[in-house]
Amino acid sequence: MTTFPSRRESPASPQAPRGLAGLSRAGLGCAQLGNLYTAIDDATAEATVAAAWDAGVRYFDTAPHYGLGLSERRLGAALRGRPRDTFVVSTKVGRLLEPSPATAASLDSAGFVVPATHRRVWDFSAEGVLRSLTESLDRLGLNRVDLVLIHDPEDHAKEALESAYPALHALRDEGVVRAIGVGSIRAEILDQFAAETDVDAVLVAGRYTLLEQPALDSLLPACERRGISVLNAGVFNSGLLAVDRPHAGLPYDYVDAPSAVVAKAQAIAEVCARHGVSLPGAALAFAAAHPAIASIIVGTQTPEQARRNFGLAAAPPPPGDLWAELVAKGLLREDAPVPSGAAGGSGPAAGGTS
Repeated sequence: MTTFPSRRESPASPQAPRGLAGLSRAGLGCAQLGNLYTAIDDATAEATVAAAWDAGVRYFDTAPHYGLGLSERRLGAALRGRPRDTFVVSTKVGRLLEPSPATAASLDSAGFVVPATHRRVWDFSAEGVLRSLTESLDRLGLNRVDLVLIHDPEDHAKEALESAYPALHALRDEGVVRAIGVGSIRAEILDQFAAETDVDAVLVAGRYTLLEQPALDSLLPACERRGISVLNAGVFNSGLLAVDRPHAGLPYDYVDAPSAVVAKAQAIAEVCARHGVSLPGAALAFAAAHPAIASIIVGTQTPEQARRNFGLAAAPPPPGDLWAELVAKGLLREDAPVPSGAAGGSGPAAGGTS
């Protein structure tokens, strides 16, 4: 394995992550533009991006995986005509899309409501990285993406570290991309990349939310210490925290939420209601509060959802006594930072926020 220089230990600067000037504190997660769970039409997709833009969003995260390229095509169309230097786009590598005419009449099997005209092929080779990025640029209609993330490498860690990462490192050195990183639902693989590589960013999905905070054990402190920007995605845990009254049948980590998880979400919602705070609003505020987090990525399916979600993200933070009650009831870790500006100040929920 090629040895790369170690990142100097230095505090992160979430407002200006390395190589990603202009990253907004809230970004649009574009899986829904690829018809995740539910089909939307092109006009709705374009209007959703426009509503996010009008709310101040300037960061957009997509991937070939999302709708077999549909998300990238729709995002590129929606951004066309906007000055390129005014927004940040990230896409991902690790899955190539291969034509699959034999299945074109059926639906995709990965949760996206699109015809299965292609199949996903795992490929973390250097050649695969270059091909994936070239095809993403074609679908987006852009001459560059700002951030390229290795996508879901947890079962392919060796090839991702020894082939995909060096390829991205070289592309960054050549100025082809501004920043590189890795994204996963598993904090431990992100820990490994943070320790062994010189990534600019990690995207952690669903592992630092109001519902659960395992990324606080190691990943977030390491990223803060090493100046690695954290992009916090899945902040609604795939939908369970997106409503004021969580219930059975809502997704959690892209499957139906287990009953114990639903019960915890309901208990959190009851505390929020007592303090006059919406559950989605509290979830968004909490997800952005850790100092290593450069941006929260919020999935949104319609213009109305975009206006609601990004309006909540920009709202004043909930009161400090909300966080104190969540800690007292064992619903929130006491070492988790809460939003600055909450009554009683910022910092760990157990200290001075009552």
